[in-house]
Amino acid sequence: MKSCGVSLAIATAAFGDEEKKMAAGRATGETKEGSFNLTAEEREALGGLDSRLFGFVRLHEDGARIKTLLGKAVRCYESLILKAEGKVESDFFCQLGHFNLLLEDYPKALSAYQRYYSLQSDYWKNAAFLYGLGLVYFYYNAFHWAIKAFQEVLYVDPSFCRAKEIHLRLGLMFKVNTDYESSLKHFHLALIDCNPCTLSSVEIQFHIAHLYETQRKYHSAKEAYEQLLQTENLPAQVKATVLQQLGWMHHNVDLLGDKATKESCAIQYLQKSLEADPNSGQSWYFLGRCYSSIGKVQDAFISYRQSIDKSEASADTWCSIGVLYQQQNQPMDALQAYICAVQLDHGHAAAWMDLGTLYESCNQPQDAIKCYLNATRSKSCNNTSMLAGRIKFLQAQLCNLPQGSLQNKTKLLPSIEEAWSLPIPAELTSRQGAMNTAQQAYKGHHPNTEPVLDPSQTPILQQSLPVHMITSSQVDGLSSSAKRKRTSSPTKNSSENWNSGQTVSYTPVQQQVHSWCLTPQKLQHLEQLRTNRDNLNPAQKLMLEQLESQFVLMQQQNTLTLPHNCTNLTSSAEEPWRKQLTNSAQGLHKDQSSHLAGPNDEQPPFPTGSAQYLQESSTSIQKQTGHQILPSSSVTQGAALNHLSSHIATSGGQQGITFTKEGKPSGNRFLVPETSRQAGDTPNGCADVKGLSDRIQQLTTEPVCSPNHGESRSPNLLISDNPQISALLTGKANDSVGAGACDKVNNIHPALHTKTNNSLASSPSSVISTATPSPKSAEQTATHSDTSLNSPNSRFHTINGERLENFKKTDLPIISQKPGPQIIPSMSVSIYSSSTEVLKACRNLGKNGLSNNRILLDKCPPPRPPTSPYPPLPKDKLNPPTPSIYLENKRDAFFPPLHQFCTNPKNPVTVIRGLAGALKLDLGLFSTKTLVEANNEHTVEVRTQLLQPADENWDPTGTKKIWRCESNRSHTTIAKYAQYQASSFQESLREENEKRTQHKEYSDNESTSSDSSGRRRKGPFKTIKFGTNIDLSDDKKWKLQLHELTKLPAFVRVVSAGNLLSHLGHTILGMNTVQLYMKVPGSRTPGHQENNNFCSVNINIGPGDCEWFVVPEDYWGVLNDFCEKNNLNFLMSSWWPNLEDLYEANVPVYRFIQRPGDLVWINAGTVHWVQAVGWCNNIAWNVGPLTACQYKLAVERYEWNKLQSVKSIVPMVHLSWNMARNIKVSDPKLFEMVKYCLLKILKQCQTLREALITAGKEVIWHGRTNGEPAHYCSICEVEVFDLLFVTNESNSQKTYIVHCQDCARKASRNLDNFVVLEQYRMEDLMQVYDQFTLAPSLSSSSS
Repeated sequence: MKSCGVSLAIATAAFGDEEKKMAAGRATGETKEGSFNLTAEEREALGGLDSRLFGFVRLHEDGARIKTLLGKAVRCYESLILKAEGKVESDFFCQLGHFNLLLEDYPKALSAYQRYYSLQSDYWKNAAFLYGLGLVYFYYNAFHWAIKAFQEVLYVDPSFCRAKEIHLRLGLMFKVNTDYESSLKHFHLALIDCNPCTLSSVEIQFHIAHLYETQRKYHSAKEAYEQLLQTENLPAQVKATVLQQLGWMHHNVDLLGDKATKESCAIQYLQKSLEADPNSGQSWYFLGRCYSSIGKVQDAFISYRQSIDKSEASADTWCSIGVLYQQQNQPMDALQAYICAVQLDHGHAAAWMDLGTLYESCNQPQDAIKCYLNATRSKSCNNTSMLAGRIKFLQAQLCNLPQGSLQNKTKLLPSIEEAWSLPIPAELTSRQGAMNTAQQAYKGHHPNTEPVLDPSQTPILQQSLPVHMITSSQVDGLSSSAKRKRTSSPTKNSSENWNSGQTVSYTPVQQQVHSWCLTPQKLQHLEQLRTNRDNLNPAQKLMLEQLESQFVLMQQQNTLTLPHNCTNLTSSAEEPWRKQLTNSAQGLHKDQSSHLAGPNDEQPPFPTGSAQYLQESSTSIQKQTGHQILPSSSVTQGAALNHLSSHIATSGGQQGITFTKEGKPSGNRFLVPETSRQAGDTPNGCADVKGLSDRIQQLTTEPVCSPNHGESRSPNLLISDNPQISALLTGKANDSVGAGACDKVNNIHPALHTKTNNSLASSPSSVISTATPSPKSAEQTATHSDTSLNSPNSRFHTINGERLENFKKTDLPIISQKPGPQIIPSMSVSIYSSSTEVLKACRNLGKNGLSNNRILLDKCPPPRPPTSPYPPLPKDKLNPPTPSIYLENKRDAFFPPLHQFCTNPKNPVTVIRGLAGALKLDLGLFSTKTLVEANNEHTVEVRTQLLQPADENWDPTGTKKIWRCESNRSHTTIAKYAQYQASSFQESLREENEKRTQHKEYSDNESTSSDSSGRRRKGPFKTIKFGTNIDLSDDKKWKLQLHELTKLPAFVRVVSAGNLLSHLGHTILGMNTVQLYMKVPGSRTPGHQENNNFCSVNINIGPGDCEWFVVPEDYWGVLNDFCEKNNLNFLMSSWWPNLEDLYEANVPVYRFIQRPGDLVWINAGTVHWVQAVGWCNNIAWNVGPLTACQYKLAVERYEWNKLQSVKSIVPMVHLSWNMARNIKVSDPKLFEMVKYCLLKILKQCQTLREALITAGKEVIWHGRTNGEPAHYCSICEVEVFDLLFVTNESNSQKTYIVHCQDCARKASRNLDNFVVLEQYRMEDLMQVYDQFTLAPSLSSSSS
């Protein structure tokens, strides 16, 4: 599409002509238009500015010149687009996106990037574009899309100069998504990289330690924290935070010692933390919790007060103060504290529960019910069922009370409505009023999820606490900003002002005292007078009238709707806060404004700044490409503009947003995201990290909402600095679009949309499905973020000790207007070229240092999951019959059509019934008894699981169906598991006999079993042990068993000439060797595809049955989407699909019983999961049929694994070369794919070799030994072929720890610490390549 555009040179000439015209007679516009012209020096300077400089270029202070230049460039480009009527080269939009990103104008950056995507067919080759797009998505907390963009950057350019930054952000996002294994891997990849990054090494190490804590690996976390404390020159803020985490962990975790020792250590750690950072309100809060737990009430109260003084008002702190008061039998003080908590955070479930408990203890059930209802409506409420039962109990009590009994009863506490209107306590107003006034415009809403100390968990001595009733001299003016903010919305302002790393001190402000304010004592007096209205004397009646008039006046001044009575808290009192935050926040305009609401459906603020090109380019792309546009609701808005905040919680914490005076998030560096609260966690807070490297702040996210909600159009959606530009950007393509279609923001993630003009079918191996899944609704807990990751204005000249000037010269090549080095080149050679021609074409390519180790076509975009097949199957076709073959004799088993039937891609699974009988297989060789006699001490991997119904998967509490299928791993021996298997069978017999005795009066056994099933579904579930992955590869130990399997037909044997896995030349346990599974009823093999999509053979030994669930390969993309929706990793997590979800998504499921002697053939790529019905053993292994379909799916999974940073168990490059050496291929499709793989690897080897020689790096001959396995990078786990990068130390010790080129260069930029070992002579590879030719087919040779 570049042919329809205009070049930069033409554009510059156009600017020159325009200047002449203006000089001729349009003086008015001269200044304005002339300022858009770029000089040659400015164009040259702009050539080096793109997304790779984000976070590493300063735009403030001495960087003002760059900022001015970027602003001028943006105006220049916009003017050019306007004059060219949108017909400019796509690269203009890419550059425009880069410039807007560096200027932190995220809406414009997103729009420009997406416009570039719509115009550029091979957009995915531009790593800088993908990186910039990922940064924008990351800024908006659209982690689902950001992860995909960043993964594609690493896929198309593994040596990308910002790979470390990408790994860091991926680690943070996976941490928030609870994919802890992926998070840890990316943190480690970032840690070993010597390139600059927005976080230091100690900060990344802190994240790793906190990740262990989040996973409840407390001993590993403690060790990592303590090791971090030993680091020399550890920054004070990191030290304070580490000590804070250690203290809080000792307070919460029982595994770390007895209570007295734990609390003593916790207090010591927290005191040391406060020595390092005495202004940490969070540390003071934690210290108060520790004192409270050991009964030091006064010390606890003092610590809480310090927390309030050192930080902004925290709902957690006030709730904890309320608990203290309640335990000391001071209900009025407790009420005030709880009210402060819930007014600061309307969704604070623990405070509402404690408040309900307080009202219940004071015999005020109506108020208690209201509080409990509010608690159940909170997203942070974990015991909704318990509260629901309590509410029903109280309601039943109310129904049974005599009429009028409540009205005639004296209330100990004001009602919830009255308490809500009480003046702010002096503790809050003395400092918080001033603070809120100063920072009101810079704070945003963030619901709190912090649990509060349960009174039952904290035995406190009954000591009297200071009474803090509100007297008239302490009442602050209700017109103060603190009161307005407190009463306007459920806003939680828990973050400290850490701008520039300094704590802002505030002096108490004397507030005006109003005569209409009622103290709590007067309110109590009013309630007593009302109760005894009929028996009052004249003086008391006069007092009642005065108090009532004052009360009415007070209510008028404090108008507020309680959360349990309101659905929208956008009151007029909230508008000043909303307006100021709206003007300061950089956010996306969105149409579905009602779906980013707070805990009580309050609306987040929307920015009113310019958002050029957003809507119109959305309409344009819809028309040009015909695919789905991601609506704006998938990108978080308003206050939720940043991610992964600088405070930590093992199970939740205080959060908020801090903005700088310019209204944008200030730069900081330290990220500590919150983690999800786990059931049964000890209530706790979070560790605030403040002032770290002068760049710390707290920020929040809001969930990324699903687009399939109703739409309420935002009036500010289409605000633009220049509407003409917006119209021209689409080529005026939106004239005929209806109004409803215009309400979408063009938020496309390129990887997930099919482009009509992008052919992917240049080779059989390149046919990769292009999916367009809808964005998922991420039901996230509040995530935290670091603005240095979102802000390019990092306030430092040096990056981890390296000056920016030097960094730019060595690491960032100056890029021209048309992106240069980062575009991956393609070559004109074909698979029919000779090896000499291939090497000749590769000459000099290695000098540019490119790294592209993909074995798919250059023209192919990164792999992506397939979309669900269209048209969808009708509902009556979603339970298809399972293809089954019944064998009667040996001849049937060796009948050739059986092989063809099984390997037919149209049959995802085949059950061969009666195989053992037909072949006279002695299955007794695999029975438990025989196994024990043969090798009783052989190792067994044990998975501890919950016994559940086969077609369902419930959470451990039995309250809801889930996809996550957890199991704990351990090890035992065959003898011990056999004993467990036998005892399990005996126990089952005993239980069955007891049931028969107990229920013999019931004749209907079916109803009894259904009742039992119903009870079982609700838990608690029985724990079972599954013996899995028992290795039978040793032909000395298992000679009889392995020999028996040679009776099988060739196509299902473990070893055969037609089995690709037999040509690997080395063993892969469980794939080209036999594995055994020992099961009891309920043992589960979770959902999965086989490694690299190879076929699988499974034989049931018996005596019990197994139940199988199978989904065709075409639908794995749908299951991948479900896994992402449930925060699961399709490749690495354990999951058990919900059949109801699959039915709704029109996914067919084959379901069948495998009986003893049955063989199940799982075809290439088929998704399946299995559960044992009875006590049985199974044996299984993988097979690779010599078909084009098998090879294609294996290569595609090989590439998908690389994209997902997952190790491919089958080394497809190594296998392809062995296939070329050993096999004569007559299938043209298979030949083309294998030959193309050889071509790619030959090119890569030659290119890399030439690059090393050019750099003066010696290549040392090493060779290969017989049976030597393929090599993988010890860091990133990609396959490494031919040229192995090994550290000098590893080479001298002959341990040969292998690195890929990219990881080696990250550890040592010039490879000074590495030697390069060569395993194949180039002449040998050339000979194999040339000799691999298409063999004549059997039919043609016979004719």
